[in-house]
Amino acid sequence: MAKHLLTGISGETAAQNYLLECGYLLLHKNWRYKHLEVDIVMRDQDTLVFVEVKTRTDGRFGLPYESVNWQKQRKLSQAATIYIKQHHYEGEIRFDVVSIFANPSDQYNIRHIKDAFWPRYS
Repeated sequence: MAKHLLTGISGETAAQNYLLECGYLLLHKNWRYKHLEVDIVMRDQDTLVFVEVKTRTDGRFGLPYESVNWQKQRKLSQAATIYIKQHHYEGEIRFDVVSIFANPSDQYNIRHIKDAFWPRYS
């Protein structure tokens, strides 16, 4: 498997473990619908949380969270809308980003951004 894919997988696992330690409840990992995907779907008390995880090993391409641009936000919003309909969910939702720098010894610098953005439906 390519190194960048392994970095992404290990970052998602680190993010999931971090959020579980914060008291979140895991509902789905890598939830998909056609071409849309949500890295992690969790519950934070009464709030359904859609989590995008971005992992980098260096800063050549900017900070990890900076890659969650408006196009990615729109796709996450679309995926969340479908998830909510499929699961007949009626309640509060939130979009979080977990930004991770990973070093070669598998140590992670994790930054959790709650309410990272509001959905755009235009």
